[in-house]
Amino acid sequence: MNVVMYSSNYCPFCFRAKALLKSKDVAVDERLVDSDPSLRRVMMAESGRHTVPQIWIGDLHVGGCDDLFALEQAGKLDDLLGIEPGV
Repeated sequence: MNVVMYSSNYCPFCFRAKALLKSKDVAVDERLVDSDPSLRRVMMAESGRHTVPQIWIGDLHVGGCDDLFALEQAGKLDDLLGIEPGV
């Protein structure tokens, strides 16, 4: 599954989201907005939000770190990522 995350090198929420995805062996297309204001503008246009991280799984805008962890708590994240149960 294609996962895109707009993030920052200085954001603890970005670190948490990346760690969760890494723990699931998911490759993340990370787009750093720190030094590229145009990327932040693209992120804001696509998500309607200005904070990082902003995460997409496939075409689904998941939201931020708290939203990602809420999916994990609800047992829905693995299914969105295409991870087989028990793997």
